[in-house]
Amino acid sequence: MQIEDVLAGVAIAVGLVGIIVPLLPGTLLVAAAVLIWAVAVGEAAGWAAAGVALLVLTVGTVVKYLLPGRHLKSQGIPTRTLALGGLLGVVGFFVVPVIGLPLGFVLGVYISEAQRLGTDAAWPATRSTVKAVGASILIELAAGTTAAVIWFVGAVTT
Repeated sequence: MQIEDVLAGVAIAVGLVGIIVPLLPGTLLVAAAVLIWAVAVGEAAGWAAAGVALLVLTVGTVVKYLLPGRHLKSQGIPTRTLALGGLLGVVGFFVVPVIGLPLGFVLGVYISEAQRLGTDAAWPATRSTVKAVGASILIELAAGTTAAVIWFVGAVTT
């Protein structure tokens, strides 16, 4: 393995962590690492691996928004609920390090749904929203991991 393979592997690993911990642009890091690696390698097999990996990442990004979004729409959960959850998640990240982001998100979703539906109906809507966001993260992680495997096969063959 060359130094560009090692550097790309580290960047891809950081990108995968960024998908799970939404502090880094995970998919973007994986895509950039694969593309820069293909440029550095400069071989047809490298470009082919990069092209397939980028295609997988693109499809994963589209699907991660479509499927959970469709689920939320069918449940009648408005965009404002996600916006308040995201806002309180960011605040929570700074107030309570590490666990503040998910706690703030859940609290924001609950507050928004409690205001909209009442406290009794807020928990089912909150659970549904958290499941949709979790599915979105899993879809993105699956695409990122698949792209990483494609890159690895390309790195071994070049």
